[in-house]
Amino acid sequence: MQTIAQIKDISIDFETRKPKISLLLNTNELSDIEELKNENKLNFELKKYREKRSLDANAYMWVLVSKLQEKLDIPKEDIYKDAIKNIGVYEVIPVRNDAVERFVQAWKHNGLGWICEITKSKLEGFTNVLAYYGSSTYNTKEMSRLIELIVQECKQLNIETKSKNEIDSLLSEWEAGTNRSSKCK
Repeated sequence: MQTIAQIKDISIDFETRKPKISLLLNTNELSDIEELKNENKLNFELKKYREKRSLDANAYMWVLVSKLQEKLDIPKEDIYKDAIKNIGVYEVIPVRNDAVERFVQAWKHNGLGWICEITKSKLEGFTNVLAYYGSSTYNTKEMSRLIELIVQECKQLNIETKSKNEIDSLLSEWEAGTNRSSKCK
């Protein structure tokens, strides 16, 4: 079961001295919860809620990438990867020299925009890997930068794009979700 929740109360268990939390779940399906009630152990993850970006924004980004592909005769995958690297959402990860190839293959397996660049490390026996995140993980600000970069490339080649207001409206649905209160409905 996966759902959105709000923490309603935090306390310390008297016997174990471990934290206890009370959650308000965004579901009315008690049967799902009842099934889990008597389980001795559950996998549980708490993380900050983030609305997914608008599919319209993602779709528009790919429309522009396709227009660039037609004009430049470059595979759209290469255009996308280049834009991902130019946006620069990455981590510098020191990896043991003998594990670099395996790490790179595993990272790339996440998707098209998950790119690695290799650089020297100051640590003996290690290589720094610049591990770029694909746009599927981007928040609104990062996605806006990606679309803006692609729009600028289109404008340089006289490829028609939506106006700034139209592009902003593509991202506004996501943005509105992140600015609302995190309370469950």
